[in-house]
Amino acid sequence: MNSAPTHGHSYVADSSLPPDPSPVVVLAGPIRSGDAPRLCERLRAALPGAPAVTCDVSGVTTADLATLDALARMQLAARRAGSRMVLRDPPAGLAVLLELAGMAEVLGASAAGASGVEMVRDAEQREPALRVEEAVIPRDPPR
Repeated sequence: MNSAPTHGHSYVADSSLPPDPSPVVVLAGPIRSGDAPRLCERLRAALPGAPAVTCDVSGVTTADLATLDALARMQLAARRAGSRMVLRDPPAGLAVLLELAGMAEVLGASAAGASGVEMVRDAEQREPALRVEEAVIPRDPPR
């Protein structure tokens, strides 16, 4: 079953693919800041009875904060419905932005690791804790 919005860009088509039993929501074109509510409605329509929904974002042409906001809102809508959303085939720019924003794992971006960006976190360097006990003098004023 394919469906498209009545006007504007063709953002979402709902279908079930035989190898993947979860419903697939396909996003294509630019995603603007006002599109999030409509995309969440489309996602909720694909959710009934599905433990997860795959969101194919291979056709998304924007990698900006409006796109991140829409994807995060869609994930929240899925979780509120007792399901989850997994991203499939994010374009390189979107994959990099997902990683930099710390959202790749949250959104389950399957190709985000292939973006070439590796998040490096330095281990915190501090001296090992010493077993020092401090004595408190009752009449000693605080400094």
